[in-house]
Amino acid sequence: MQPQDLVRHHTIYACVMGSRAFGLATDASDTDRRGVFLAPTPLFWRFEKPPTHVEGPGEEQFSWELERFCELALRGNPNILECLHSPLVEHVDATGRELLSLRGAFLSRQVYGTFTRYALGQRRKLDADVRATGAPRWKHAMHLLRLLTSARDLLRTGELVIDVGEQRERLLAVKHGEVPWAAVEAWMVRLAAEAEEALRGSPLPPEPDHARVAGFLYRARRASARQAEPDHEVVQGVLGAGGVGQG
Repeated sequence: MQPQDLVRHHTIYACVMGSRAFGLATDASDTDRRGVFLAPTPLFWRFEKPPTHVEGPGEEQFSWELERFCELALRGNPNILECLHSPLVEHVDATGRELLSLRGAFLSRQVYGTFTRYALGQRRKLDADVRATGAPRWKHAMHLLRLLTSARDLLRTGELVIDVGEQRERLLAVKHGEVPWAAVEAWMVRLAAEAEEALRGSPLPPEPDHARVAGFLYRARRASARQAEPDHEVVQGVLGAGGVGQG
C-alpha cells in the first residue's frame, strides 16, 4: 500500500485549516486541508511500519496517522489542537467522531507552555525580519496575534475556538500593514500578559487525560485488526499446511 493510499482509503477525519478555518480568508487564500488516517493494524506487524504522516494526494493536503496525531495532541501541539477544532469538517467516520468527542481530553494547562513556546519562536522570526528589512512579514504577524488571542481565551474558558469572529477586520488590517509595528508589538505583549494571568485561574485540568486517549487508540487498533481476521485465517491455514518450519 502506497502512503497516499492510506489517506485515500483510511482517512477518519478531514478538515480545512488555515485562513479559511480562522475566518481570515480572502479571495486569494489557499485551501489548506488536514486529516487523520488510521493505518490498518496488520501493517504494524511488519518490519517496515506505516508512515506517521503523509503529504498529499491533493495540493496543500497533509495527514497524520492516528497514533502520531494523538501523541502530538497530548503534548499540546497548537497546530494539532487547532485541527481538532476546525469549524470546516469535510469528512468524518465513526472513529473520527469518537476522536472529536475526545477534544477535551487533550486540553490542559500545559497548553500555556506549548502555545507560548510556539509564539516566542514566531516572534523571534518577526524581530529578525524587522532588523533585516525594517518591517515584519505582516501576514505572520497577523497569525501570531490570532494564536495569542486563541491561547488566552482557551486558558480563560477551557474551550478552543479558532474562528476570530469580530476580530477579523482588525487582524486583516495588520496583514495589510495598516497598523504600526509598535502598536502590533504592544498588542502581542498585552495578549501574552493576559494569557499568563488566565493561567492562574484556568478551568483546564493540570494534565491531559492520557488514559482516555489510550483507551480510544486501543479500541481503534483492535477494531482494525478484527476487520483483517479473514486474511489471517488464510495465512494460518497455509502455515498449518507446512508452509513454515519445513526443511
